[in-house]
Amino acid sequence: MLLGDGRPDSINISAQGNLLPNPREISLKIFPSKKFLDSKWTLNTMQWGQILAHDITLIASTSIIDTPSPTCCNNEGQYTSESDSNRFCAAIPIPHTKNFYSADTRQCFDFVRTVTTNDTGCTAAGAPSYPINENTCYMDLSLIYGVSDNQSKSLREGKGGRMLTVERNGGVWPPQAANAQETCTPSIPANDTCYVAGDPRINQNPQLAVLQTMLLKEHNRIAGTLSQMNGHWDDDKIFQETRRVIIAMYQHINYYEFLPILLGRDNMLKNKVIYEDPTDYINDYKTDISAGITNEFTTAAFRYFHTLIRGRLDIVKENRNLERTLRLSDWYNRPSVIEEPDAFDGLARGLSYQPEDKADQYFDEETTQYLFRGNSTKGSDLRAIDIQRGRDHRLASYVALRRYCGLSVPKTFDDLSEYISKSNIKMLKSLYKLVDDIDLTVGGALEKHAPGALMGPTYLCISLIQFYKIRTGDRFFYENGNNKNIAFTPSQLATIRKGSSLARLVCDNGINIKSMQPRAFELVSPKNKIVPCDTLPSVDLSLWKEKKQKKTGDNK
Repeated sequence: MLLGDGRPDSINISAQGNLLPNPREISLKIFPSKKFLDSKWTLNTMQWGQILAHDITLIASTSIIDTPSPTCCNNEGQYTSESDSNRFCAAIPIPHTKNFYSADTRQCFDFVRTVTTNDTGCTAAGAPSYPINENTCYMDLSLIYGVSDNQSKSLREGKGGRMLTVERNGGVWPPQAANAQETCTPSIPANDTCYVAGDPRINQNPQLAVLQTMLLKEHNRIAGTLSQMNGHWDDDKIFQETRRVIIAMYQHINYYEFLPILLGRDNMLKNKVIYEDPTDYINDYKTDISAGITNEFTTAAFRYFHTLIRGRLDIVKENRNLERTLRLSDWYNRPSVIEEPDAFDGLARGLSYQPEDKADQYFDEETTQYLFRGNSTKGSDLRAIDIQRGRDHRLASYVALRRYCGLSVPKTFDDLSEYISKSNIKMLKSLYKLVDDIDLTVGGALEKHAPGALMGPTYLCISLIQFYKIRTGDRFFYENGNNKNIAFTPSQLATIRKGSSLARLVCDNGINIKSMQPRAFELVSPKNKIVPCDTLPSVDLSLWKEKKQKKTGDNK
């Protein structure tokens, strides 16, 4: 099947055999660039969501099958010879009607397909093929520690349980990449600032680099304390125990501070994703539940929150006055800005003081017009890529997922009126031939939000199932007390619950941050005032001091 420009694009065919609308056209028509700010939640909410996403998912690149990644559409937006010949190419055509940026002379956006089980020879004859996730599905901070023993060892200092860091420009940073042009972007000097971490995307944007650096520094902070308290522990003992503590803190922040914002606390309680003010272990690990990440979650539901991205990043002083603002597209894959004077702390304060974009159908133009533009005038389109990725992964349709979730199933476009606005239904009619053709990535993003949540009922259904599975399918989850050999003591678990917060993480790992509001995902208000850092609850690490065993025959 061919698109209008004559290029092969079989992934854009619906289950009904209809040609699906161009992803870029959908982006421009249904997800235009408009700025509506959230009235309650800070930019931390968006950025922590990316931390979580990068921890549990990384779509497989051609490197895992020792194949160079193709260039399907070059930096000038022109098709390459690989576009037709390489099976991993599915470049996104750019429409050129008078209504859609007719001045844009580019032909396409680059798009490389995800490596699947079929590509690696893991699919049995006649069996379905699935996209591969290169990361672990557990909330284990693989973005800090890596996904294999060898990768983890390469990131460790080898002394005191610490991770490798470098001291430079008045701060402590992740290790430096050997060649910044290869790891970050070709447009910067080879020796420019560019980091190496457990996840290769650390350099993608400045605020991601800030939070990921804070998590790295938190490991070394805790390792230093445990090392002082337990001088007889060797490097590996300190490393493993520190890793266990910080993962527990991170899991607690995720489930009890962050996810209730997206999913709604009542929705999480009702579906046993969390429990009401627990004081004991939660022993509901199930051997028959896989914590694996579902295609529908990672490729559609969680990508909806790309709508929260702000295109202007504020650097904020300690008194919360604005110092300066960065343009996001100037700093894609160029993390050097965070090492400029006061920028690291300033961006961290900005994340906690600046509102995120509202969870809606509108996207910042820095992500839909200037994504990864480098030195070019224009860039790619994140929303178009999201839609194309859903087709690449062969997601079931929006209607099919509503059926799966037990929601009402539309038979015509007009049946959508209960949960999608009339103006959006009109737009969908103009793009899709049948209601059954609607992409999950598109339809789910247009639903009215479910009560208490920042997403509609279809995405909420997918997300509640996913986060229930991640918790109950992980025998090492921090609240699990079934195995006393790996469980925290009741007092250790209590202090993790009491002292773990994003505000505390920022306070402990800034360069010179002295104050923060207690609920850092929430905007400053009379009920969430900025307070001195030393007044915020913290995890009592003295509970990890190991009592020395008495020697045989010692009666003292």
